[in-house]
Amino acid sequence: MSSPTIMLYSRAYCSWCMDAKEWLDKNHFEYEAIDIGTDAEAANEMVRISGQQRVPTIVVNGEVLADFGTPELEAFMKAKGHV
Repeated sequence: MSSPTIMLYSRAYCSWCMDAKEWLDKNHFEYEAIDIGTDAEAANEMVRISGQQRVPTIVVNGEVLADFGTPELEAFMKAKGHV
């Protein structure tokens, strides 16, 4: 199975974002972390992709999960066959 392409939109001081990064790291996923607090274009792209402004927002192989906690992230990744 190939590794999924993962983009994680987050903010520096978001505890849910930190939890998501920790979970991804613990499960050996490679991902691109995008800080929307320092990148206005990325923030606009996240809103366009997800239809909302909350972080964390993750895009895995083009599928979006927005405004989630670690349990939702784990369920999402399992449902997509990545865990």
